[in-house]
Amino acid sequence: MSTYYSEDHEWISVDGDVATVGITDYAQSQLGDVVFVELPEAGKNLSKGDEAAVVESVKAASEVYAPVDGEVVEANAALVDEPAKVNEDPQGAAWFIKIKLSNASQLEELMDEAAYKAYVDGL
Repeated sequence: MSTYYSEDHEWISVDGDVATVGITDYAQSQLGDVVFVELPEAGKNLSKGDEAAVVESVKAASEVYAPVDGEVVEANAALVDEPAKVNEDPQGAAWFIKIKLSNASQLEELMDEAAYKAYVDGL
């Protein structure tokens, strides 16, 4: 399974033609305590850069953007009931959506872990 990162602090982990998307540990730390998560319905088509989800914290509301084109095949309903999971395990159990990739070549435009770490260190 390969994991990629966007400049908007989303991670995307790819297994075949399905990708799991969430926010990075850096993103959740900037948000603070997450109190609400809004997720898309399965079947929704997303284009790269589209708003895929909304996260609200005690500090601010923030959008989660689709890092690639695809169709939502599943949303993590557990986050709706327990949004604090985003702070506890942002790059694990607190994934946001799973999407079926429609243009896998877009993954080449994203960063690997080392490039993302360098990007965050430069902020």
